[in-house]
Amino acid sequence: MKLPILAAALALSSAGLAAPAFAQDVTGLWQTQTNGGQVEISHCGNSLCGKLVSSNHIKSDPSVKDEKNKDASLRNRPLKNMQMLYDFTGGPTKWTGGKVYNAADGGTYSGTITLLSANELKLKGCIVAPLCKTEKWTRIK
Repeated sequence: MKLPILAAALALSSAGLAAPAFAQDVTGLWQTQTNGGQVEISHCGNSLCGKLVSSNHIKSDPSVKDEKNKDASLRNRPLKNMQMLYDFTGGPTKWTGGKVYNAADGGTYSGTITLLSANELKLKGCIVAPLCKTEKWTRIK
């Protein structure tokens, strides 16, 4: 009688080891490491995307434009609510194949998102490896 209970307990404990230490969705509002940025990550079809909700520049001038965009036809669009992350696929803790738009220099970079914990993620953007920049973002509750 004790053997089936022990077997069930072992099965449950080993199942717990295989699961991540946190069961958290990456969607939500995140504080960036630079310029007071706040980015809302959400699902866009089968991928993840993110829009710039706020930043120091947006707070000082809500109508600030994407003036440094390499595409001159896009320089008149507002930074507020502009999509800056797109096409990230994968999960549940790492998404790859995405693009990161950086309004500070008008460049678009290949990127990965790694969920480090329920309240911290790592965003990595690369021109081409190893020319990359990594930031840690924290969840805004």
